[in-house]
Amino acid sequence: MSGFTHLNKTGKATMVDVSAKQVTYRMATARSIVFLPDEVLKHLVNGDLQTKKGSVFQTAIIAGIMAAKKTGDLIPLCHPLGLDNCKIDIQLNEKQEVVIDCTATITAKTGIEMEALVGASIAALTIYDMCKALSHDIVIKETKLIEKAGGKRDFKRA
Repeated sequence: MSGFTHLNKTGKATMVDVSAKQVTYRMATARSIVFLPDEVLKHLVNGDLQTKKGSVFQTAIIAGIMAAKKTGDLIPLCHPLGLDNCKIDIQLNEKQEVVIDCTATITAKTGIEMEALVGASIAALTIYDMCKALSHDIVIKETKLIEKAGGKRDFKRA
């Protein structure tokens, strides 16, 4: 079972023991991309969507940050972490897709990729939830790790 950190020698699920690891600064950025059809995008005003439920992007930012802080409660074998910071940025790209970047940082014994991925994912789901009254043709296209630093190895997507 080598390679899978959440399986013990007998193949059973286990939490990774980080007690011997060094405390280091760790950072991770994840991205979710959401396609919004024209019937939703026509409600875009000053870089945000305003609905009866309120500001879509501002609500998604708050939801993403709240979710990142709860990652250890949502994913069974993740360590509960107290984030040092979590920032969510929402922009439209040249294809008129919503690009959500979530960057989380911590000084700890374990990484923070899952917190960034959860933050970006929940921000995307919040956009879907707040816009679904306008159209169900919304597509959350992808969620992926963009980069991470700290721990055993750094990663940066080309």
